[in-house]
Amino acid sequence: MSEHHTETQTDVQAEPQTLYEMMGGGERLRALVDRFYDLMQLEPDFAGIHAMHPVPNDSSREKTFMFLSGWMGGPDLYIERYGHPRLRARHLPFAIGSAERDQWLRCMAWAMEDMGYDDTLRVRMMNSFFQTADWMRNKPD
Repeated sequence: MSEHHTETQTDVQAEPQTLYEMMGGGERLRALVDRFYDLMQLEPDFAGIHAMHPVPNDSSREKTFMFLSGWMGGPDLYIERYGHPRLRARHLPFAIGSAERDQWLRCMAWAMEDMGYDDTLRVRMMNSFFQTADWMRNKPD
């Protein structure tokens, strides 16, 4: 009698993808950050947050890209170069209320739409961005 062995497929859960992976990695992140800053410069609706940035804003673009890389689960570029981001402390010199938070979020939402991210990814990213942007508020409304 031959023994028949049947392998059963085990349910192996795939590692959940990071936002960094879901959005397409570093090249796509850099394009998103560039679109975000381009919109901030071009659109009058974002004049309030644009005024908080140096001109030219190359340094802000690069630091935002480096920070978001690690924050989204990719390489920790910002930490490797500058150490802990101390995000809120670095933004304390700027008066950030709900209006500034909302301008930042609208600008990022527009940039993500322009990048063609699907709705599921945009919602997930915006939920994460909202939590951080809301935490950055440092002035009463």
